[in-house]
Amino acid sequence: MTTATTQGAQAATLLSVENLKVQFGVPRGGFPWSGKATLRAVDGVSFNVRRGETVGLVGESGCGKSTLARAIIGLAPVASGSVRWLGNETVLADGKATRRDTSRLRRDVQMIFQDPLASLDPRMTIEQIVAEPLTTYGQDVARADVQRRVLTMLERVGLNAQHLRRYPHEFSGGQCQRVGIARALIGEPQLVICDEPVSALDVSIQAQIVNLLRDLQRELSLSLLFVAHDLAVVKAISHRVLVMYLGRVMEFGEKREVYGEPRHPYTRALLSAVPLPDPAIERARRHLLLRGEIASPLNPPSGCAFRTRCPDAIDACATEVPQPVTHGKSATRVACIRVADAAGTVGHEAR
Repeated sequence: MTTATTQGAQAATLLSVENLKVQFGVPRGGFPWSGKATLRAVDGVSFNVRRGETVGLVGESGCGKSTLARAIIGLAPVASGSVRWLGNETVLADGKATRRDTSRLRRDVQMIFQDPLASLDPRMTIEQIVAEPLTTYGQDVARADVQRRVLTMLERVGLNAQHLRRYPHEFSGGQCQRVGIARALIGEPQLVICDEPVSALDVSIQAQIVNLLRDLQRELSLSLLFVAHDLAVVKAISHRVLVMYLGRVMEFGEKREVYGEPRHPYTRALLSAVPLPDPAIERARRHLLLRGEIASPLNPPSGCAFRTRCPDAIDACATEVPQPVTHGKSATRVACIRVADAAGTVGHEAR
């Protein structure tokens, strides 16, 4: 590979997360004097986000998706590992980072939260909420220009000038999420982290918000990290998909391979649980049922985190921690000691 090609590949990567771990001390038995246990919310996650793409982050509730998203922008403590933005380290294991790189990350990376109403200050008007990032990050913008930019952004997300002086409680959940999107985009970020932005909305409104995000991504050349537990929503918006279980990466690759040729048993089980719109196909297909409940991150299983529920587990799974290994034509990374290049038995065609 030539030097120019290497530099181009590096330039195409906006966000790089390497072996990131997030841990919390939790009192045993609920009493301060009973000592603390270590909760491994994120346990050695590595991935990257390229310019102009959407990476979907999926998994069951409690697998560490939202904690990972918050750790990336410094809202959760990092025990070890690193977060690099445009090649510069911004979040360090000791909680320190250069002020310049941290402020750049917080300006260039914005977040859309799960609860659209709770994420908006009820004492502020919609104009004030959307304009806040312009003043917070010290952008030198005249007052008249601020109002113009706010109105332009509101119109882009489907609202108008009549909404400027209103308050969050006067809006529906879908409208509040549109305000949250406008606030995230007003400062012209390069990456937007969407932390389950449609899970609290009706299905029809979910489709509207997903379509809005796709349109805005094309218009503004955005990159998205889209966190969700709904695989159908992730499939509609993502280019690559990262599957998490109990704080670890199970599978990470192009959408077509993850949905069409799933290699990890956990990915296959998740896809098996997604209903298909054709009743005849739905009745005829075989569902993969997981046994038991997800293990506690306070006391994770030895070896493979998924082994206690895996239908393909063998004795070696209890002693060996599988590391992500590259498979397939598009270099899908799979953390399973039994994975082979053959496609999974359960898949959804990714279009």
